[in-house]
Amino acid sequence: MGSLPYRIEEDSLGKVKVPARAFWGPETQRAVDNFPVSGLRFPREFIRALGMVKMAAAEANRKLGLLPRREGEAIEKAARDVMLGKLDDHFPVDIFQTGSGTSTHMNANEVIAFCASRLLGGKRKIHPNDQVNLCQSSNDVIPSCLHIAAAEGIKNRLLPALGDLETVLRKKEREFDGILKTGRTHLQDATPIRLGQEFGGYAGMIRHGRKRVQSALPDLLELALGGTAVGTGVNAHPRFAELAIRRIRQLTGLPFREAENHFEAQGARDAVVQAGSALKTLSAGLIKIANDLRWLSSGPRGGIAEIRLPELQPGSSIMPGKINPVIPETLIQVCARVIGNDAVITLSGLSGNFELNVMMPVMAHSLLESITILTNGVSLFSGKCIREITADRERCRELVEKSLALATALSPKIGYAAAAKIAREAAASGKTIREVALARGAFSEKELAALLDPWKMTGSPAKLNNPVKSPKKADSKAFRRENGRDSRIAISKK
Repeated sequence: MGSLPYRIEEDSLGKVKVPARAFWGPETQRAVDNFPVSGLRFPREFIRALGMVKMAAAEANRKLGLLPRREGEAIEKAARDVMLGKLDDHFPVDIFQTGSGTSTHMNANEVIAFCASRLLGGKRKIHPNDQVNLCQSSNDVIPSCLHIAAAEGIKNRLLPALGDLETVLRKKEREFDGILKTGRTHLQDATPIRLGQEFGGYAGMIRHGRKRVQSALPDLLELALGGTAVGTGVNAHPRFAELAIRRIRQLTGLPFREAENHFEAQGARDAVVQAGSALKTLSAGLIKIANDLRWLSSGPRGGIAEIRLPELQPGSSIMPGKINPVIPETLIQVCARVIGNDAVITLSGLSGNFELNVMMPVMAHSLLESITILTNGVSLFSGKCIREITADRERCRELVEKSLALATALSPKIGYAAAAKIAREAAASGKTIREVALARGAFSEKELAALLDPWKMTGSPAKLNNPVKSPKKADSKAFRRENGRDSRIAISKK
């Protein structure tokens, strides 16, 4: 086969061969040739934001009289096509490129200039720098695009997904509130809880995680547009940023605003670091929940097996009938990637040298990937796992009755040491706490039925999710009277 046909383009460094069918120009082609690193590209949401910024900029420049009407409208139309994803095939530059993202920015300028020129019938050639990039710089456009894409992703996709997960967990909290089970600390049996309380704890984790992610939004809503090269706004009209950002607000429905300090907005990426950290914290909590579900559903005969996860696919190529917890495992892997991305974001944030951060492309890729895969992973977790979980009531009841931690309920009557002896004898003999305590003759069956009622150990359902209040003095006296605190030494000696 012969080589692809080329056209000759020229920039300030000389002539460049550009594929004949490409909409980009010489600067994009140089970047394609210079950075054959990973095959990774800026994601769709970033290119959408880039097209949006270019469209808003062209409209602002047209209204300010800096662009003629026909040229301005042609640039707006071409930029809209970029925003809508119609020209994604013409954005070939690798993520690992110049740290300002200039190569991808010029890629957009060249593609938009090419398409706008065609819209004008080729009679008027639109210049990528002089017209498409008017009043702008890579150094204020790229960070603005990152903020726009991240804020849209968090607000429109991730936060709703987390809200759905919390709702499903709250539903399970209510559904499972009548099921007693063994609590566990240090992976060892502890006093009883209700299965609903366990799921309520998970819902609380998601609520807090959602608030942490939401707290990252206000700083992401600041845009660097108007700062141009170093934050001074050189070559930009004084009203350019105001008009362009007003249009971006209309397009996104989000309250974006011009940066309070353009030198901070371009020299630092602290808002992105904060967002990455919130996603990392959320991921740590999600891993805890997913791992708990793996443990609680382990078995079905050699593990805990208190809950059953939905059976989605065969789990083994060699063991017939085996079913694995595939959705929790998927979510854990997603969260591991997000935690790794946060490390990249943090290291990138350190590279705000003087008036510009020079690791923006990889920072953008990492944050936007984290938002996307967390959104998808959380949605899978809600819909294909949590929603379909069922409980094995009999298994939960069996483990509660066998739990040595029931001896805790005897401590107020006979003291810690005596209760510990009963627990140790039960462990050695294989009997239950109830059986050993009854055989020792310290309690009647009626007394044990009251003392070892596991429901009393789980708190009041009516006070679910309410903070625990300190008991009043009268309540403390009643507690001691009811539990026989005054007679514990005599009973221990007996």
